[in-house]
Amino acid sequence: MTNTITIKMIQNFLLEGFTNPVLVDDETSRRMWWSSLEIIQKQLLNLNYREGGLWVASPLPAINEKKILNTLKGWLWAPEGFPYFNSEEAKYLPHYHVKSSCDTTYQNTCNYKILNLHNNDGFEPFLMIITPQLQCILTIAGEKNKKILIMRSDEDTLKTVIELVDMKLNQDNKEESEIFQKHLKELGNVKINIQFANNFWPNLSVKLANSITNSHTQQSFTTFNNKNSQISEAKLLEAISHEVRTPLTTIRTLVSSTLKKYSMNDAIRNRLIQIDNECTEQIDRFGLIFNAAEIVSGESSSPQQLTSVDLGHMLKTLSPFWVSQLERRGIAMRINIPDNLPKVLSNSQKLELMLGGLIDKNTRGIREGSTLILELNPAGQQLKLELIVQKKDQRNVESNFNGSDLGPVLNWNPQTGSLQITQSATYKLLASLGGHVTKRRDTGLTVFFPIYESI
Repeated sequence: MTNTITIKMIQNFLLEGFTNPVLVDDETSRRMWWSSLEIIQKQLLNLNYREGGLWVASPLPAINEKKILNTLKGWLWAPEGFPYFNSEEAKYLPHYHVKSSCDTTYQNTCNYKILNLHNNDGFEPFLMIITPQLQCILTIAGEKNKKILIMRSDEDTLKTVIELVDMKLNQDNKEESEIFQKHLKELGNVKINIQFANNFWPNLSVKLANSITNSHTQQSFTTFNNKNSQISEAKLLEAISHEVRTPLTTIRTLVSSTLKKYSMNDAIRNRLIQIDNECTEQIDRFGLIFNAAEIVSGESSSPQQLTSVDLGHMLKTLSPFWVSQLERRGIAMRINIPDNLPKVLSNSQKLELMLGGLIDKNTRGIREGSTLILELNPAGQQLKLELIVQKKDQRNVESNFNGSDLGPVLNWNPQTGSLQITQSATYKLLASLGGHVTKRRDTGLTVFFPIYESI
């Protein structure tokens, strides 16, 4: 059928006009794709993404920021099951820093519609984002090891691609095409973000340059000072955390799709949910390791990015997940958070991940029957967050050996098999989020956050 619209056809249209494109190998194109996604999502977070918008992607959600996924309406053309995930194209899966919007812990439905990807669509990654303040199209095109990254944000290209996407939606699911058109009309006249277009390629160049270790420079030095050594280790951990989270994210995507599409008995459903929970915990843990590595390597967020955060509401929202998580290990959790607490100065996105890490860090190695108490109370011009561990029987608890630091970021405890971020990295992370740590004499932690209104 000659009039059939495919993702491949849209990508070929975007490729028009490149007479002598600079082609790169598959590995380089993947690095460029991942870095581009981080730039785009960072720009969306800095702008008022709460105004809404829409996105279209293939073959998997390129967006991984939960806030964006929950706010923007999306359409995803995705392949059916394992044939895709076992292929080379799986390497273009996005790196997830936080739980996706499909996480049943937070909500039961995704904010995007999943449509069937056909063989003639191809498997090269594609993303289109349209919001009132930012619009862009990002894709990879080309043959194996002859790839080109394309980013377009000009008005004419956007108009044509929107029309092509709508035609494909109409041929695959007429109802979704109508919903797509409705959301476009609700956006009204969008403002083309010329500054983003002008800064995208310079920002990508800087990001790629910072991510690549200059091996020739390293070999020319015989000694390294401690700071350079820490940065090298931290960058290695950033790369490892990416690679660990990628297959786990794939598993979670498959589990989510299976739970939605197929009928099954409760035993199988519960087992799949358990797999999803385990993957989520590990994705979060390595997400925290990634943030800690950023702090050590000097690539962390600057203090001016701190904003008002309703810490009390955040803790109440996240606590059901923590309670369920600890119950699986036989540990109880008690929460004491008064109503109407003032907001604090922090970074809500990274603080959410950090809090989960603190819960995990302070309960590793304690026996079943123990209790974790979480309290949040006013303390002058600050809010005091306390994590208190009540052990069931001090005599039956593992040795108080805290493990050994493997470097500036990671600590390994062979008695518990626990891999955690170091105490130093924990304190630095909390400090970057506005928190001041006080180590308790007993097992636990106290963190003070400045009240937003008092700043």
